[in-house]
Amino acid sequence: MKFIIENKVFETLNELSVAVVVAKNIDNTKKIDDISSMLEENILNAEKDFDNIKVKESEYIKCYRDAFQKLNINPNKFMCSIEALLTRISKKKGMPNINAVVDLVNAVSIKYKLPMGAHDLDSMKEDFYIRYSKKGDIFIPFGETESEEVDENELVYVSSNDVRTRRWIWRQSEHGKIVETSSNIIFPIDAFLGVNDDRAISARDELSSLLSKFFNCTIEVGMINAENNYIEF
Repeated sequence: MKFIIENKVFETLNELSVAVVVAKNIDNTKKIDDISSMLEENILNAEKDFDNIKVKESEYIKCYRDAFQKLNINPNKFMCSIEALLTRISKKKGMPNINAVVDLVNAVSIKYKLPMGAHDLDSMKEDFYIRYSKKGDIFIPFGETESEEVDENELVYVSSNDVRTRRWIWRQSEHGKIVETSSNIIFPIDAFLGVNDDRAISARDELSSLLSKFFNCTIEVGMINAENNYIEF
């Protein structure tokens, strides 16, 4: 299988660079106390980081808000995932424990202040893409069972016609979400060359190390951008 950024995407987001972790043979059925503690600690640290700073005005978020505007997505109406996550934390609302893998991704995402996805590979029929949506693409909102049609020319994460994240890094689908039975997972970390790709690499490497430590799984890592727009795994 391949994870591919469609070349057309770089016409608008020419510096887009996505760090990638692919983990296989995970056992996500157990609660792992060390992950819960890590998540709690990183939440407390982030609360301090944004004690007197609005998340949307933070240097960590500016590049994503600017990118949303380039994509004609209103960043106030549709906050990117990391802005929404950090805004929740800045309001002292914390984060619920979901399952070990999701808690780990949230912990690393909060630490590095980067948007990080997690998608179940076993639910994908075809290669995984970041591309502009086409007629016939559908999306199942989180927590719902009915699909909705996606307008054309919206930047999405998608496999076949099954949209996994709408508005680039706004909101993931119900289909392909990480549950206790998920065992083969791809984790994309969206960043920009010369802006925060160094942190994305650090986040990728820490996530891969922790996945290996806690789940004893098989790991592959990579980085895709305009120079090399796909990874095969």
